[in-house]
Amino acid sequence: MSIPFSTYDGFEVWFLTGSQHLYGEETLRQVAEQSQGLARTLAEASAVPVKIVWKPVLTGADEIRRAMLDANSDERVIGVIAWMHTFSPAKMWITGLQLLAKPLLHLHTQANVELPYGEIDFDFMNLNQAAHGDREFGYALTRLGIRRKSVVGHVSNPRVQTRVGTWMRAAAGRHALATLKVARFGDNMRQVAVTEGDKTEAQAKLGVEVNTWGVNELVERVDAATDAQITALIDEYLDRYDVTPALRPGGDRHQSLRDGAAIEVGLRSFLEEGGFGAFTDTFEDLGGLKQLPGLAVQRLMADGYGFGAEGDWKTAVLVRAAAAMGAGLPGGASLMEDYTYDLVDGAETILGAHMLEVSPSLTAATPSLEIHPLGIGGKDDPVRLVFTADPGPAVVVALADLRDRFRLTANVVDVVEPRAPLPHLPVGRAVWRPRPDFETSATAWLTAGAAHHTVMSTAVGLEAFEDLARMLGIELFTIDENTRGRDVENEIRWNQAYWRLAQGI
Repeated sequence: MSIPFSTYDGFEVWFLTGSQHLYGEETLRQVAEQSQGLARTLAEASAVPVKIVWKPVLTGADEIRRAMLDANSDERVIGVIAWMHTFSPAKMWITGLQLLAKPLLHLHTQANVELPYGEIDFDFMNLNQAAHGDREFGYALTRLGIRRKSVVGHVSNPRVQTRVGTWMRAAAGRHALATLKVARFGDNMRQVAVTEGDKTEAQAKLGVEVNTWGVNELVERVDAATDAQITALIDEYLDRYDVTPALRPGGDRHQSLRDGAAIEVGLRSFLEEGGFGAFTDTFEDLGGLKQLPGLAVQRLMADGYGFGAEGDWKTAVLVRAAAAMGAGLPGGASLMEDYTYDLVDGAETILGAHMLEVSPSLTAATPSLEIHPLGIGGKDDPVRLVFTADPGPAVVVALADLRDRFRLTANVVDVVEPRAPLPHLPVGRAVWRPRPDFETSATAWLTAGAAHHTVMSTAVGLEAFEDLARMLGIELFTIDENTRGRDVENEIRWNQAYWRLAQGI
């Protein structure tokens, strides 16, 4: 599907089990029963968001190859879990693994939790030797250079279930990118470097289609919005938000709210008709729009659409991926930008926002719907939602084009309450404390060449982005509580050397 989704209904992950005929039919029947039981345990876990489909035990190269080809061709399948219940000779997996085009999770588990010390005999050993078979499988994966996530432990363990669920969310994010169309209304902001990028390479590496439309094609949709459509949206705004009196029906600025609603009607119409899951705009090219889209963009992001300001399609792509990975979880994903700092020694924080376009998915509170002047763009005062992001753990990520590759930079942060009210800052905003500390984080971010436009995710954390980067085969540079300032430059140099070598000639 190419448009945002809020659940994973219709998606599947296949559970593949490896064995061989050496052990006889009775053992293979037990293998099937036990693997079905483990698949069922995972499927019933609340942390596992995607339907698990158990497949018959694989015992030969032909059926393994066929299973991989079937997974590739089935649009419902977003990933494959592989477990070697017994010893499954890895050479018979080579062709199938080389053909697999979906994300792979190597599950290193076993049927039993505890060893039955008093009853163990060699028949039990033959039947329960995943420790043997998975090491053979891991060798083949490494020998072939197959990207995968390895999860170790019994499937009844909540940590194992959570890690499998996180991988599934990353697979959903990868699927969202592979089917993503991005509509750019105008180009990127003039003279800005980091919002440029190789759109052809993005389609080859990430799967996304990025193309441009004249903003007045959007204006046509906005102008076509009917009074009934606009009034219905106004009613929704009044029901969901704390609307300032001037914008309410009868207020002296009510027409501005109707203009903002018309922009939302037009934007949704354009995106839905074209099957777009993300978009960009720029205040330097607003054409016949009466105001810079603020409210409409915020609401679309909250619904799962990707967005990048000033033509920043890479951030739009990343917002979409983060929203897809966080579907159904508390919290959300939003365009963000490091704007200014509180540099009180030992209590440094970052104030993040944008002109208007921060998603209300970052708060469970009721946003205020307001209108205020905007000193750039040359249009009417725009309407927007005003709120402060809820405190809690989050991750801030940015995608940069480094000419020969994409680099994803991720900083684990803690969103905090502002030290004082912000009565004169009428935008959606967040205040956070970066890990491991402000000085190390900012230095590492600058050294990595990470972008000033970012995505804040409060729904999924670092592990989901680690999984996504691995699936996409792109570089990830992480800044977290384990980052040490004196190691940053060396790590970035090593990353550069590895990724240039890994791409070959």
